[in-house]
Amino acid sequence: MKSIKPGRGPSMMGGFMSIAMAAFGLIWTFMAASMGGGPFALFGVIFIVVAVVQAVYNFKNATGENRYSVFDITDAGEEPDPLDERFGKSREDKARTDEPKSGEGSFCPYCGARVEEDYEFCSKCGKKLP
Repeated sequence: MKSIKPGRGPSMMGGFMSIAMAAFGLIWTFMAASMGGGPFALFGVIFIVVAVVQAVYNFKNATGENRYSVFDITDAGEEPDPLDERFGKSREDKARTDEPKSGEGSFCPYCGARVEEDYEFCSKCGKKLP
C-alpha cells in the first residue's frame, strides 16, 4: 500500500526559513534593546527560540531516514511511518490492515483511489495501472 509522506524538499526549505526567522529575531532583539528593551526585546528572544526549534525539526525531518511527510508517495516496505511507530502500531499490523479484502480491489499507486482488480486504468487520474 502506498502512503503519502512529507517531502524532503519542503522540510529543507522550512529549515532555511527558520534560519531567516532567527536572523530576523536577532535584529529585532538588538533594535528593541537599543531603544530601551522591555517586552519588545523579550518578544525577539521568544521568536529566536521558536525559530531554532523549527530549524532543528525541519533539518532533522529533511535528512532523517524516518520522517513525517505529506508529499512523497512511498511504499510501506520502503519506509515506515514514524507516527505509526510512535502510537504503537507495528509494521506487521499495518500490513494486515492495508491489504484489501478479497473482492474489494486495490488502490491506484498514483492517486490512491480505489480500483477494481480487472481495471487497466485508474478511473480517477486516468494513469495506466501496474
